[in-house]
Amino acid sequence: MSIRLHIYRLLLLILLMTVGNGAQAQDVQTERPKAQQHREATPDSLGNRVAVKDDRADIDAVVDSLIADSSHLVGTPKQDVQLDLTEVKVQRWVPDSKRALWLALAIPGGGQIYNRKYWKIPIIYGGFLGCIYAVNWNNSMYRDYSQAYIDIMDSDPNTQSYMNFLPSNYDVKGNMQRLKDIFKRKKDYYRRYRDLSIFCIIGVYALSVVDAYVDAELSSFEINDDLSMKIHPAILNDAKRYVAGSGMNGNSYGIGCSLHF
Repeated sequence: MSIRLHIYRLLLLILLMTVGNGAQAQDVQTERPKAQQHREATPDSLGNRVAVKDDRADIDAVVDSLIADSSHLVGTPKQDVQLDLTEVKVQRWVPDSKRALWLALAIPGGGQIYNRKYWKIPIIYGGFLGCIYAVNWNNSMYRDYSQAYIDIMDSDPNTQSYMNFLPSNYDVKGNMQRLKDIFKRKKDYYRRYRDLSIFCIIGVYALSVVDAYVDAELSSFEINDDLSMKIHPAILNDAKRYVAGSGMNGNSYGIGCSLHF
């Protein structure tokens, strides 16, 4: 009886173990599709859903495709930046110095308009207007004093335009020589300043031409950190100042200035 009892117990234990392993295997097979579905629903770094399988070859193919897509996306901004820099270089406008020179010679202020320095136009034409006004004023005064000097120098009593410059009841006969000197100095004075005003007009015109040419030439001049000026103490050696036995040396102290291009 005891042997049969032990055999029955052993068969029952084997049966229980078989039933437990089958239930565990069924639970694992039930949970496996859920985990696989979770992996398939996981988005990648590019926002796309990638199907992840247990097959190693499929996983490598998916990884290679992701690397190719990412390299394409990384190269795109670089191309865009290069296109933008090219457009900036094309849009930059540099004036021609010769054309600016000829326009300034043909039309006063034409070179400044070509160089797009419109704020200089009022200055140039203001200089022209000021000089023209000075020419007219000095020329008018020169003609009046010149006619008065001519009238006071002749003996015709009917020509007395010089009286317009004198107060009433003025003793002309007693101061005749003094009046002749005054009118002569005034005549020469206004004639000199009339001529200087004409030269000023020519000077403003020449200055506008030079400014247009230089401005066009310097428009392509680049200023960077390589251009600098340094001021530092300096010691100058002058051998002529050295006298043997006098205790004097030939060194002089000062300030040095150096320009770096």
